[in-house]
Amino acid sequence: MSALRFPTLRNVTRALAVCVLMGASLAQAASPAASAASAPDAGWTLDRLMSTLAQHKSGRAAFTETKYLAIATQPVESSGELSFVAPDHLEKNTLAPKPEHLVVDGDMLTVDRNNHKYTLALARYPELGAFIESIRATLTGNRFALEQTYQVALTGNGDDWTLTLTPRDSQMRKTVSAITLEGTRDMLRSVAIQQAGGDHSVMRLRPLAASASASSSN
Repeated sequence: MSALRFPTLRNVTRALAVCVLMGASLAQAASPAASAASAPDAGWTLDRLMSTLAQHKSGRAAFTETKYLAIATQPVESSGELSFVAPDHLEKNTLAPKPEHLVVDGDMLTVDRNNHKYTLALARYPELGAFIESIRATLTGNRFALEQTYQVALTGNGDDWTLTLTPRDSQMRKTVSAITLEGTRDMLRSVAIQQAGGDHSVMRLRPLAASASASSSN
């Protein structure tokens, strides 16, 4: 049982961090002109960022993820699609190099890979459940809930901001030591996740809406 549980939770935590944190940004990625038209900063604050991210309820984006692992001599790259539908449906669909489908629907997590499907009740994994719920706070603009679980640091301005999340709980820090997000207004450009053991990953996002609109019109 332990051989399944621990590798799964480590990979799932990294994937969920990306899914949840980028979810609020996906819808606006479909219309970058709206961000470009935003008024100049009157003071880019954490409250303002939370409010901006919370405005959007669904969307899709393509991702390219590079993982730097101690056991690998070269970085490991993967790509696929991410999607979010409010209030709590999240998907990460990895297409290359090997298919993997991860879904969070309410309080249930399903991982489908290597022709095996696993479904977990988040209530059985308190650290993972707290991790997911605290990051979901970004989608609702709930700064209080976010800061209950993370030390939150925001730098930059609306056109180029960096949000750094450091887990407060020692158990959570055994899996993820820091999450760094970079974006412009309500558009998330990248998510970097530093794991406790030294491994880290960087995911870059690209909106899918423009290509989807083009294909639907043909």
